[in-house]
Amino acid sequence: MGKVKVLITNNQTEVKIPVGIRLLIRKCCHAVLESEGIDHDADVSVLLVNNEEIHTLNNEYRGIDRPTDVLSFPLGEDGEYDGDPDTGAYQLGDIVISLETALKQSQIYGHSLEREVGFLTVHSMLHLLGYDHEESSLAERIMREKEEAILTKLGISRDETFVISEHSHK
Repeated sequence: MGKVKVLITNNQTEVKIPVGIRLLIRKCCHAVLESEGIDHDADVSVLLVNNEEIHTLNNEYRGIDRPTDVLSFPLGEDGEYDGDPDTGAYQLGDIVISLETALKQSQIYGHSLEREVGFLTVHSMLHLLGYDHEESSLAERIMREKEEAILTKLGISRDETFVISEHSHK
């Protein structure tokens, strides 16, 4: 397994970022690459935004005039990626997550913000690797199964709770 460099930028102040969320995002990115058998060094950028910013991006790039939970901007196509001229690492692309929408969805679905951000990160990473659930119902099913398998391996599946404790009890 190659190294994964994840650049995380917080561009919002509406939602307090929970302890450990950056580590969780990095673990999710790594788990997707491991699951997909990508053994090359890779770079990915994750931008945490508010609903206003993701609304603007969704409208500008997809022609959809409303906020959304996550956007993916892949830099590769058909498994081919540009390499960083200095490191040779694959440039996978950008993930944009609305923490406002993620928080709202976590409340609607009755799970933690961490589980929601983990799901959105895994979902978006699969998009960066070429998966597209809008292609067909089969493609959607394949993507959902991959998402749940990765989230289960990380301990944040639908049936499990992800809680970061200040004090570890054994």
